[in-house]
Amino acid sequence: MSDLHIAVIDQNPERAEMILDALGAMGSVRVSLIGDMTGIVRRLADLAPDIVLVDLEHPSRDVLSALTLASGPTERPVAMFVDRSDKEMMRAAIESGVSAYVVDGLRKDRVRPVLEAAMARFDSFAKLRSELATTRAALEDRKTIDRAKGLLMAARGLNEDEAYALLRKTAMDRGKKVVEVAEGLVTAAGLLS
Repeated sequence: MSDLHIAVIDQNPERAEMILDALGAMGSVRVSLIGDMTGIVRRLADLAPDIVLVDLEHPSRDVLSALTLASGPTERPVAMFVDRSDKEMMRAAIESGVSAYVVDGLRKDRVRPVLEAAMARFDSFAKLRSELATTRAALEDRKTIDRAKGLLMAARGLNEDEAYALLRKTAMDRGKKVVEVAEGLVTAAGLLS
């Protein structure tokens, strides 16, 4: 856990100092301390940290919205320490992308393990999101190919295997993917109908 840039958001100077001490004991990490939430979205975008550590007494919806916006296109792990919480706020924090949510547990010896857990959980969810996106894309490709096969079956009186074989041969002859040929056929059919 070295060579990381960690943004610490903490409005309490004593607690911020304790967090900075804990992070300093971790080795070569670069820390940026943010003492208030003013312009947090822009500030985090400018800092581009690897991970965000937030310490708040009681998070508000505005803070969670700002953290969601701050993660934006360059998603990053967020570890949040809070003094008080309720079920609704915890759910909102997790839905906003918080990777580790710790209630009444800010101690110097817990900072590193919580950050490590946040990064591991973030990586795990990133992998799941990637797999989901790949699966959705494959499903859309399959639907397009099925529509193209249906068009060929109706227009040429082919069975399903013959329609797919024709799509595949056309794709090979043109140096394209089957789904690209299918997309072209579906688009052309849409223009003609």
